[in-house]
Amino acid sequence: RRIERDLHDGAQQRLVALAMDLGAARERLDTDPEIGKRLVVKAHEESKEALREIRDLVRGIHPVILEDRGLDAALSAVVARCSFPVELSVDSSVESGDRLPATVESAAYYVVSEALTNVERHAEASRATVTIARRGNRLIVEVGDDGRGGADRTRGTGLAGLTERAAAMGGTLDLLSPPGGPTTLLVELPCAS
Repeated sequence: RRIERDLHDGAQQRLVALAMDLGAARERLDTDPEIGKRLVVKAHEESKEALREIRDLVRGIHPVILEDRGLDAALSAVVARCSFPVELSVDSSVESGDRLPATVESAAYYVVSEALTNVERHAEASRATVTIARRGNRLIVEVGDDGRGGADRTRGTGLAGLTERAAAMGGTLDLLSPPGGPTTLLVELPCAS
């Protein structure tokens, strides 16, 4: 189930975005070739990222950068791929001292990846924030955006998958997303203190 969630929240989301970009490009090639070309270029980059994520997943079931350089570096790479500004804040308590268990780091990574994919696809946001902090024996993952709100974990599979991922680890997911926004996703995961 963990591998299934990792595939869904990572590479599968990239492939869905790729398919959407290619569909939009196909529609635009005849009417607006310049936009169509830009969408094809974006889809090409998305396909390379999806391949990288699949290779990383196969190598270690989670991205290599996460294992090699830690959560902050891995999330910095996720944020750098976003098409909108994202402010990332990883509390020093997360990176200092003993590393978090690999399962906790992996869960946090995929929560942020899926949440930012949702922001990009659905929120119509101009910016987002990601905050990671360790509070005692809990890892707090907060993703917020200034988009249109109205997110609902009962519609679609993305938020439902994140809820299941958190629950499988003994954690929780809270969502505040009134119509008109903003949206805040808060995930708490147990970890060694």
